[in-house]
Amino acid sequence: MSSAVNLEGRTAVVTGAGAGLGRSEALALAGRGADVVVNDTGPAAEEVAEQIRATGCSAVTVRGDVGEWAMGEKLVRTAVDELGGLDIVVNNAGITRDRMLFNLSEQDWDDVIRVHLKGHAALSRAAGAYWREESKRTGGPVYARLVNTSSEAFLFGGAGQPNYSAAKAGITALTLSAAQGLAKYGVRANAICPRARTGMTADVFAGREDGADAAGGAGTDILSPDRVGTFVSYLASPEAEAISGQVFVVYGDMVAVMAAPEVEQTFISAGGVFTPEELAGELGPYFAGRDPRKGYAAYGVAELDTTGVGNSAAPR
Repeated sequence: MSSAVNLEGRTAVVTGAGAGLGRSEALALAGRGADVVVNDTGPAAEEVAEQIRATGCSAVTVRGDVGEWAMGEKLVRTAVDELGGLDIVVNNAGITRDRMLFNLSEQDWDDVIRVHLKGHAALSRAAGAYWREESKRTGGPVYARLVNTSSEAFLFGGAGQPNYSAAKAGITALTLSAAQGLAKYGVRANAICPRARTGMTADVFAGREDGADAAGGAGTDILSPDRVGTFVSYLASPEAEAISGQVFVVYGDMVAVMAAPEVEQTFISAGGVFTPEELAGELGPYFAGRDPRKGYAAYGVAELDTTGVGNSAAPR
């Protein structure tokens, strides 16, 4: 194993690790030598922990809802007290309550925002506080990796996922803030927008069967969550020291780093203060006859698709 991607002696916390992406991420980290705190709400967390222990790494489980603010502190304390420290945080846990905006209930909104955005914030805050104190104690930056799970839904603005899209946009902003605010303590924070076949995406990818990947590997599922786990283990490694404040779209045989939004056009008032009439004269012609899909939503990201599932903005 290359020393650059060797995680031996490191400790990670992975939320939502009982199945799907979280499970693959936890196992991938353990496969590189990391000890793991496995979080989920159900008994599957212990099954994953057993698999990790079978590799020779240590694992402990913390069952509970990441949407409870105190859970963030509990996960950090478990990593420190039972596994000796905290080096890596992978925020993955999430749920969906897909509705069109006009059918969205308050509970649909609250549940998704609480688990995704509040859950990410609770653990990121607790981990950030720990890393800050460790940096002060040691007198220098610490080894710290924060990987948050966003989604292409925030890039597209999924029509049937207003709550989910909003939560994922918030997670992206949270990641950028963490990357800036925690950089001096040694933290590297990034967000991933993964596509993978999991329990959450079973309906989305129902028509895509396991098959050859783009490189012709027969029997290899291009939508396997293990592929995402591999990328997360890389971001958690010393080799990714120079990578922070980035947003990646990742699935199959591809990783794409997203560019920041750019200014498309600037309009300046001739008299120094716009009137409604001047705005109509300036902006009206610019948008007249414009493709309605040409806007802030990044529909062009769909062109990256190589999975054979079309241009759906698949959730996680």
